[in-house]
Amino acid sequence: MPEKLTTIDYSFLQQCMHCGMCLPTCPTYDLTKRERHGPRGRIALMRAVVDGELPVDEEFSKEMSYCLGCLACQTACPAGVDYARLFEAARAEVVVQQGQKNTASTFWRWLTLEVLFMNPRLLRGVARMLRIYQKSGIENIVRKMRLTKLLPASLRNVEPLAPRIGEYFSNEIIEAHEKPLGKTRYRVAVLTGCVQDLVFANINRDTVDVLLANGCAVDTPPLQGCCGSLHGHNGEPTLAAELARAMIDQFPPKKYDAIISNAGGCGSHLRHYSRLLADDPQYAEVSKIWDSKLRDIHEWLAEIGCRAPLPSNESSMVVTYHESCHLTHGQKVRLAPVSLLRLLPCVSLVELYESAWCCGSAGVYSITQPETSDVLLDRKVRHILATGASILATSNPGCHLQIERGLRAAGSEIEILQPVTLLARAYRREQTSSQTL
Repeated sequence: MPEKLTTIDYSFLQQCMHCGMCLPTCPTYDLTKRERHGPRGRIALMRAVVDGELPVDEEFSKEMSYCLGCLACQTACPAGVDYARLFEAARAEVVVQQGQKNTASTFWRWLTLEVLFMNPRLLRGVARMLRIYQKSGIENIVRKMRLTKLLPASLRNVEPLAPRIGEYFSNEIIEAHEKPLGKTRYRVAVLTGCVQDLVFANINRDTVDVLLANGCAVDTPPLQGCCGSLHGHNGEPTLAAELARAMIDQFPPKKYDAIISNAGGCGSHLRHYSRLLADDPQYAEVSKIWDSKLRDIHEWLAEIGCRAPLPSNESSMVVTYHESCHLTHGQKVRLAPVSLLRLLPCVSLVELYESAWCCGSAGVYSITQPETSDVLLDRKVRHILATGASILATSNPGCHLQIERGLRAAGSEIEILQPVTLLARAYRREQTSSQTL
């Protein structure tokens, strides 16, 4: 049975010692200095709900929505409080007890969580229509004529945030099965994701190329479902569990040395399927194997010993690195991306101040809490510009889209790339050099 706050093991709530070491790491507490807007305060509210001292009312719902879920508090906590588990259970409790009172919110929640992200074919179909709208010039005409004013407020506010759909989807540029030119050392599967597939399919291609260059045979099924991260983080554990079962069926974990994720937010959810399916007699054991095989791409490359690209004649690049919250705090993968960047020839790596501070993307936070999201984005952009870097490396599509929006608004042309993309480009330069000799 998927967890809600009122069904969770009470000992998880008792772990918090109220020491306050989490408070300096919490972006919302930093902004307001209000106890309820920090992890310690939120856990106190959760405990009051479980103790029957506080109703799951609109105020409680707003507080759970105001939390970014960045999990920086979890890294700072000396008692090892599993805040991610508590946070997701609290949001699930809100959905069960309070529901969605706003008709428009109910509709959009149903359309996204229960329809689009439960059906990968339909999601790609909608993406194709959005691609036509964006590339045909219709979007520019609509904006110039200010026709967006005719849209409902909920759509009007979201329209500028719509991501640019890529020219290709992953299955159009990646074969279902690919083998390295040399000896095969490992067999892995690559998860293409939802936003990554629709917007950044080139990053999935780069991921496969880097794996091939490091002796991995790669399976990439052409049509993959959502991992359930969006559902798990937004109070729909039953739907998240359904999607987890489908993923395990599509990628039997015993078949692979590793199952690779290249999106920090998705990976944080993907490696905890055993918790979602703990009470499922058919999937409880296999989900544990799944968790043991799930790897972030940077983590896997560091684990197997990533091959350093050969030196090239490329001019030096100044690169800085923004840490994805869920990669750093959710998956505890912090050193591996930086170590990969240090392997690259012609790269000068400069440190980004507050590199692990949330950029304000946080899934759908830029939609649900746009004002706070923009404050955090402005803070992040200021620090990035101060580095003098020409390239920002990051490891999550949500961070990529959010920071790109902020940099362009600031008039910056800093290029945003993933470490795996920089690696893939370096390996391709090797091939080009060998062909010209």
